Amino acid sequence: MANSQAICTSFKNELMNGIHAFGTTVTRAGTSADTFKAALILASGSYGAATTVYDGTSEVSGTNYTAGGVTFTWAAPATSGTTAYSTPSASFAWTTVTLSTAFDTVQIYNSTQGNKSVSIHTFGSQTVTAGNFTITMPTNDATTGLIRIA
Repeated sequence: MANSQAICTSFKNELMNGIHAFGTTVTRAGTSADTFKAALILASGSYGAATTVYDGTSEVSGTNYTAGGVTFTWAAPATSGTTAYSTPSASFAWTTVTLSTAFDTVQIYNSTQGNKSVSIHTFGSQTVTAGNFTITMPTNDATTGLIRIA
């Protein structure tokens, strides 16, 4: 077998586990998992790849919705073939909420690390009146995992 150029699959998994620090600004004082949150964003927002932090701008507000969103944990990062992946271990759920202004996005961010944004996910525009709202997570695998590094 000849040598072939690639980013190592183990490295992709290690990135998801916070093993590698490429710069001097990274400070990791502990070995426990960071706290991640999911916040609902108004349809009028302009979030995307350039979003760097959660700052509450364009976040929904309403009855029984807590600013900052819900806290969740990730399934253990895994690899399959050359893809590293992880998905939140449970769906994001808000119960008995009234969110009368249209929203269509969830922002996932790391509240332990200065509210740094992880990802932005869009869906169809929604409003909720005294009801439950759930974002069902995909299967945690290399094809459908929420975060995949291939």
